[in-house]
Amino acid sequence: MSLLRVENVTAGYGVGPDILAGISFTVEVGKTYCIIGPNGAGKSTLLKTICGLLRPRDGKVVYMGEDISHLRPDQILMRGICLVPQERGLFPDMTVRENLVMGGYIIKDREILEHGINQVFNIFPILKERGSQRAKTLSGGEQQMLAMARALMLKPELLMIDEPSLGLAPKLAREIFDTIRSFKELGMTVLIVEQNARKGLAVSDWGYVLDLGRERFEGKASEILADERIQELYLGKK
Repeated sequence: MSLLRVENVTAGYGVGPDILAGISFTVEVGKTYCIIGPNGAGKSTLLKTICGLLRPRDGKVVYMGEDISHLRPDQILMRGICLVPQERGLFPDMTVRENLVMGGYIIKDREILEHGINQVFNIFPILKERGSQRAKTLSGGEQQMLAMARALMLKPELLMIDEPSLGLAPKLAREIFDTIRSFKELGMTVLIVEQNARKGLAVSDWGYVLDLGRERFEGKASEILADERIQELYLGKK
């Protein structure tokens, strides 16, 4: 079942050149997708366009059958699309719990809010232990977990994560990817952009390769990992 369709989308920043040049792809319910490609390929721009931070110059974004191309970011958020940005966007002087409360800011029922916090604590037990700590005192991996946990407070239909392993030590990155892999067991639909292409594809069902604003390859993540041509061009052939 198609959850999201990006149809011939062209997008860029201000009056600058196009960063995306006619991108098309589909996201199905319950699967994990990984977008890979070199720096400047347009990966982060694509996520920003989907969630409304940028508007397409051409083409459209269709979510659950509705054209959301010209909706505001808050309207898209309310429809069930959450983005965890590269910079995480945490409130550094607030505690872990307070950050989660902010993630569920539109939830007026206190009981439902507390239930949501308990649910994300079940997914991220370390955050429960750190509940009273300020976000800025957490390790990089814990901050990334908190950013994902905060996004989950609204129970998104589509969770998008931009560079989840950025700046993390290998051990912490492995923990983050293990968590993303567990999302599939919860029936979540996840779209990640990841510079560590091998790790990102390893936790995904399907992969897209972007280069110079265009989709160059797509296919099962396992097949992309095994493709010698793609290894040579994008994965750093071993």
